[in-house]
Amino acid sequence: MGGVISSIIGGGGEEAVAGNESEQSRVMKFSSSARWQLHFNEIKESSKLLVVDFSAAWCGPCRMIEPAFIAMAAKFTDVEFVKLDVDELPDVAKEFNVTGMPTFVLVKNGKEIERIVGANKAELEKKVLKHRA
Repeated sequence: MGGVISSIIGGGGEEAVAGNESEQSRVMKFSSSARWQLHFNEIKESSKLLVVDFSAAWCGPCRMIEPAFIAMAAKFTDVEFVKLDVDELPDVAKEFNVTGMPTFVLVKNGKEIERIVGANKAELEKKVLKHRA
C-alpha cells in the first residue's frame, strides 16, 4: 500500500544526502513538494528544531557549505536537517520567501524562528546551538 501512496504523491522524493559514498548522512532531501509537505506537517507538531537548507546545484557557495551542513547534522542528532533544491521545489522556496542561496531557515513548532542568507557556517552553527534546546 505504501508503494501506491508513494507513487500517487511523487514517490522517491526523499533521500539522504552524503558527502561521500562511505558516510550515511542525516540530512534529508526532498524532490517532491507533496512529500515535503507531509514531512513538514509531521515535524511542525513537535518542538524539534528543523534546519532547512535552500540551495541549488549550480550555486557555488551552496556546494562550499554542504560538507559543514552534513557535519552539523551528524553532530546535532537532536535537530532535523533538510536540504531542498530551489529548482526542484520552486513552490516551497516561494512559500518560504527564499530570494538568495544558500538560505537556511530554522523552524520550530511550524514557525520560522531564524534565517541565515549566505554560506556562513559559524553563524549557522551559532543559531542551531541557540535554538536546539
